[in-house]
Amino acid sequence: MSPAHLAPALGAHLHEQNGQSGVQFAVWAPQAEGLEVCLFDSAPGPETQRIVLAHVGNGIWQAFVPGLSAGQLYGLRAHGPWAPEAGHRFNPARLLLDPWALALVGGTERLALQAGHTVADPLKPDQPWAEHRPAPQDNAAAMPKCVVLDAQAELEAGHAIAPRPVIAGERVFIYEAHVKALTRLHPEVPEAQRGSYAALAHPAVTAHLQRLGITTVCLLPVHQHISERHLLARGLVNHWGYNTLNAFAPEPGYAAATGGTDPANPEQAAAVRAEFRFMVDALHRAGIEVVLDVVFNHTAESDLDGPTLSWRGLGQNAWYVMGEHGLPHNFSGCGNSLNVSEPRVLQWVMDSLRWWVQAYGVDGFRFDLAVSLGRVAALDHAFHPHAPLLNAMAQDPVLRHVRLIAEPWDIGPNGYHCGGFAPGWLEWNDRFRDGVRAFWLGHHASLGELASRVCASSDLFNHQGRLPAASVNLLTAHDGYTLADLTAYAHKHNAANGEDNRDGHSHNLSANAGVEGPSDDPLVQHRRGLWRRALLATLFCAQGTPQLLAGDELGHSQQGNNNSYCQDNPITWLDWPQADGELPGFVAGLAALRRLHPGLRHARWFSGQPTVKGGPADIHWLHGDGQAMHAEAWHNSQHCTLGAVITVGEAGQPPAERLLMVWHAGRGHTTLALPPGTWSLRLDSARAFVALNEAAGEPVTGRLHCAEARICVLVQSLQG
Repeated sequence: MSPAHLAPALGAHLHEQNGQSGVQFAVWAPQAEGLEVCLFDSAPGPETQRIVLAHVGNGIWQAFVPGLSAGQLYGLRAHGPWAPEAGHRFNPARLLLDPWALALVGGTERLALQAGHTVADPLKPDQPWAEHRPAPQDNAAAMPKCVVLDAQAELEAGHAIAPRPVIAGERVFIYEAHVKALTRLHPEVPEAQRGSYAALAHPAVTAHLQRLGITTVCLLPVHQHISERHLLARGLVNHWGYNTLNAFAPEPGYAAATGGTDPANPEQAAAVRAEFRFMVDALHRAGIEVVLDVVFNHTAESDLDGPTLSWRGLGQNAWYVMGEHGLPHNFSGCGNSLNVSEPRVLQWVMDSLRWWVQAYGVDGFRFDLAVSLGRVAALDHAFHPHAPLLNAMAQDPVLRHVRLIAEPWDIGPNGYHCGGFAPGWLEWNDRFRDGVRAFWLGHHASLGELASRVCASSDLFNHQGRLPAASVNLLTAHDGYTLADLTAYAHKHNAANGEDNRDGHSHNLSANAGVEGPSDDPLVQHRRGLWRRALLATLFCAQGTPQLLAGDELGHSQQGNNNSYCQDNPITWLDWPQADGELPGFVAGLAALRRLHPGLRHARWFSGQPTVKGGPADIHWLHGDGQAMHAEAWHNSQHCTLGAVITVGEAGQPPAERLLMVWHAGRGHTTLALPPGTWSLRLDSARAFVALNEAAGEPVTGRLHCAEARICVLVQSLQG
């Protein structure tokens, strides 16, 4: 077996020793004074055996137990000091999950209440941590149990998945989706499968993705996760899933195999894993990559009032970034921050990532609050693009071949680093989002700002050999408005979240065309339609990597909620029967147009110089009247029309055509003088017009008239 296919050394693994088969347990708990493994025959059943682990050095506790096999259930107990002021919260009365467990069984619905300390009211936050005392009750009956798996069999199952599609970086088109929200109301998916991995694999869903031209699905977190205690108190759930309980197992709530419930036994857990692999296989066979949104900036244990489930109970000072007086740092805003500068924590992250690639066939990862992964303890937790974990991913023989996407900020000190990651990384570009919104929706973006953003933000990403594809361009994302709401609400409407509308961002650069929310006024609907199509067309006609939020192509609204993390209901579920009849075809046409024309997805940075000797410049900018841009116009936010002539070919080939692109924000009529010759209009967003060949295009000569918000693309052949 090659090193690339070795299972993680820590955790529980089938093993042979002195001619006996059994299970090897290995747990990292460097500050513990004793470790035990507790065995169980069923998830709710009593403990059947307790094995004392031996400390074998370097903080690792180990034992080989002969006679055990795959399917064995277990948990951990850690002994050590209870000294909260020093960060120590060991409590052997609390059963702990193995951080390296490959599967769990048993209920997880109210785990956020499983504190390792006593409190008067487990739902009441912010109780003085200095008053915490170790909880005396044995909570094993309330805890899920870890499952021993045959790691080699799991890797073989992953190897059987259809291979990853081969997609050039400049041709990637990402679709950000939530497994349940995407499919819960799909009328062509059988009722029993809706909202599941199986639903995402259904031919009706994959056909929709193919029609749109999607190359890469980025799934909101599918690591097994739980809801926080403040949500339980309000009768809500963590819908998005950014609250990881186990980093090696797929979330069973999205499995039709278990009816969306936690598996009760190892056989049901196996069915969840099989369904996830079935989904990946189906998407690969449809030519679509699978990228997972992963959360390694914090864990489900929250702040010091949160539960003790695993990491905290095994040694909080080792697993988390700690400050003075036993208080954890909180770069994530979720109560704790994982200490990824610690080699064993780094190993845990790397083992998890490799496991998803090898055992589940996934093709990449989007890292939530990725700046937290680049904070270096030796630099007082400042971010560095070559931090140990980031360097480890870059050189890893498995991970260096998958897509790595950063959310390039966190909420810690100096936490914003868009464009600051190393070559090989893609990054969410919020500067694109904000600049494009401001231009189209009346928030006064300059033409220079627009030009920078539609050229892959070279001011942010053109360094160290990075390519335009490094900029992940997005209009909307799970965190914020949908496209429909961006153009229908001037203010957030988050009352359903139970926080009196205090949560969610207030600075959204949105517009409502004079009416807040739904409107039957034809003029309001017309204006909103112009904006939505112009925004979408700008996304697909910009250099970089386009990312579309699932449902934006359907006109999905969340009723003005821009922080829907706790709404597992029709607010977030895509309403397929009520979809905008025009938008899906328009988006599909935009994606096809992008595929056809290299000037819309150039693999290299524009230089303003010819790509072939004696030829025209690769890009030439035009003012709203069709004349060459002048310096003053770049910075005047009152100007609202910009043109560009792009002359590039496919990689390594001379140009066969040139494109004329025009962005007109619609504040008044303008007439743009066209460069000489006959042009073929291929895109006019105002009319939802997309032509994919010259015969379908409209010939234009002399002048282009723009009276409403629109983006136009015209093509002129350089052949014959």
